[in-house]
Order: sequence, then C-alpha cells, then structure tokens
Amino acid sequence: MKIENKLKELGIELFPGIKPIGSYVPFVQSGSLIYISGQGPSIMGEYTRYFGKVGEDITKEEAKEAAAVTAVNLVSILKDAVGDLDRVKRIVSVHGFVNSTPDFTEQPYVINGASDLLVELFGEKGRHSRCAMSVNSLPLNICVEVELIAEVEQ
Repeated sequence: MKIENKLKELGIELFPGIKPIGSYVPFVQSGSLIYISGQGPSIMGEYTRYFGKVGEDITKEEAKEAAAVTAVNLVSILKDAVGDLDRVKRIVSVHGFVNSTPDFTEQPYVINGASDLLVELFGEKGRHSRCAMSVNSLPLNICVEVELIAEVEQ
C-alpha cells in the first residue's frame, strides 16, 4: 500500500475505468510488461481544458500541468491493470507527444510534468526512458498525449 499512501499524501485521486475514445483497449499485458495506450489530460473522464497548440493557445507551464494530469490517468489505468500498484517493478518507458507550434522546442519541459509525477509516486522505480516529441495535432485538439510501458511482478 506504499503507492496508495503516496497518492493520498499528494492528494491525487485515481479515476478507475477510463474508456478509450477509439477502437482500442486501454492496456495490453505481455508477460511482465503492461503497455498503456496514449492518454490525454482528461479530468475524471472529461476533457474540459488543455486544448490547443503549445506556444500559441496554451503556455508551456499549462502544458506541463496537462502532462501531470495525463500521468494520473496513466496510473489509473495501470491500477486497473494490476490491482495493486505496489506490484509495479519499474516504469520502463514514456512517450510524450506535444501539440505544438513549429517554433516551440521545449517538448522535454512539457513532458517532465508526467515524468516528475511518476518519479514522485514510484521513486527510483519511476525513473524511465523517454521520448518527448512535437506533433502537428492531437485528438480532440488536446495539447499533450502520453503513453507508458511498465514492468510488473507476475
């Protein structure tokens, strides 16, 4: 219950049962790896803010906050997948996509919102490989999308 306690300390509430917005599943487990489909910054299942291009419609600070919100959604799905978050051996990899203007070059700063939250929750087990890239657009015009791979105890 270490991770659950850490969530409470941080005032983070998970949202179970996040539904895909397309023809895919929220996660797939292969052996000890769990692949979580790309998620956006919905809050309790609703997209109410964090729309537009970073560097034009939304600031890099707002986008970093959106990436942290997105990480909460990833952890919510991870909990659905494993039941007990203490079974997570390691966050292996994070891929972050930033809907940004052509001249915006601080995608790593934005995706740090997700990375920092994962490290805060999981400690050293939360340190991961990562890719942070710019994209021309994202579904629903959200500013960030993040996917995650985690290793879990079998």
